[in-house]
Amino acid sequence: MFGVTFFDGDGWHEGVVEADDDGRMLLREEPVPTALPRIDGVITGGFTDHHVHLQLVDEALLADSALGRVIDLGGNVDVLSSLAVHNSVGSSPEPPSGPVFDQPAEVLAELRTLPVAIEFAGAFLTPPGGYPSDRDWAPSGAFHEITNAEDATAAVAEMADAGASLIKLACNSDAGPVFDDDLFRAIIDLAAERSLPVVVHAQGPGQAQRAARLGAHALAHAPFTERLTDDEIAEQAASVTWISTLAIHDGAEYRTAVDNVRRFHAAGGIVLYGTDMGNGPSPVDLNPREIAALREAGIDGLDLLRALSPADPRDPASALFLLPGDADPLRARRLTPADLKV
Repeated sequence: MFGVTFFDGDGWHEGVVEADDDGRMLLREEPVPTALPRIDGVITGGFTDHHVHLQLVDEALLADSALGRVIDLGGNVDVLSSLAVHNSVGSSPEPPSGPVFDQPAEVLAELRTLPVAIEFAGAFLTPPGGYPSDRDWAPSGAFHEITNAEDATAAVAEMADAGASLIKLACNSDAGPVFDDDLFRAIIDLAAERSLPVVVHAQGPGQAQRAARLGAHALAHAPFTERLTDDEIAEQAASVTWISTLAIHDGAEYRTAVDNVRRFHAAGGIVLYGTDMGNGPSPVDLNPREIAALREAGIDGLDLLRALSPADPRDPASALFLLPGDADPLRARRLTPADLKV
């Protein structure tokens, strides 16, 4: 048994860690006796990437990553629900059954049990011809074209019934049509009836502000189309969470996004770490470029750890990660029984 300092996603605590008979590392919050040996560094659970696309990467690589949770923001809801449920039940001598497993054999053959929690939005909800309907990368079933409130009702119900924890709405005027205000609000209201927050891909002049005004809970990307005014930043900080995805940009878009995030964070806005994993070459792990961009935007130390939303290491289901004394997440590694040898 060793004493540790750990981070639970919000603040610092003291506790003890030990290995059970199977070599699994367990942490308890309790006072640490002075005579107890201590582990150098700090403990967290696995980190969260709040914006991934699992169908565009080899998700099996997550098993060796520092991620404990990923949130898929756009894909085939049947594939994603099967991955999420299969992963939650873990390895079992009897295959799980139920509606989400009534999938084609080629879908079920791709399922892997990972030590990573998977949440998902399911398909992008978009107007006919809207983003990402014209994108070659979009897997079959990755978007639903919504014409009216009846379409929206059916689509939100489909995502919710499949186990989605949020709804993804496309609002990209640079790539095609966007929802009018009435249908946008209708989708927000339908999602609220299912207690599902709505995350919006807002792109094009004025779309980030429009999404906030119409009731979006989060933006899938920190605004990069235009530099928001300080008043607009203040309005965003009061009502909307931003998912960073800074490293997918370069040039002027990168500079605009970093500047917006810096001022949004300074205004008290909540920024969550997200990479748009699968958007071009990207590690299936923590992304050093995204971490560097967040630091450039003034988000570091405790603020960076909060943006990474690690799992609570007191949860017996959580893997434990050891960070060095400076708590740099890029140097995190799994805690093992070997760390408990004097």
